[in-house]
Amino acid sequence: MSQFLEMAMLICFGFSWPMSVYKNIKAKTAKSMSLQFILLIICGYIAGIAAKLYSHTINYVLAVYVINLLIVSANVVVYFKNRRYDIQRERNKEFLVCEE
Repeated sequence: MSQFLEMAMLICFGFSWPMSVYKNIKAKTAKSMSLQFILLIICGYIAGIAAKLYSHTINYVLAVYVINLLIVSANVVVYFKNRRYDIQRERNKEFLVCEE
């Protein structure tokens, strides 16, 4: 029963991450994103995976941990992509101000 409840918790969290990735891709800015938060979540999933491996409870719940880890990791990629957009916008703003 505890594995089922753990999987249910992971699935609930897991559904929120693709929505976050999608929202951040559409936003094209990293201003509302926190890299520290994303990295903390990644560390949590790595700890959960390590706990499963250490206790030799390799089952379907481990697969959910891995899937969530991959999706949250996609947010790191989106963060750096969006930071590049922010930097480009700032440079364009500075260029326009210099021209005036």
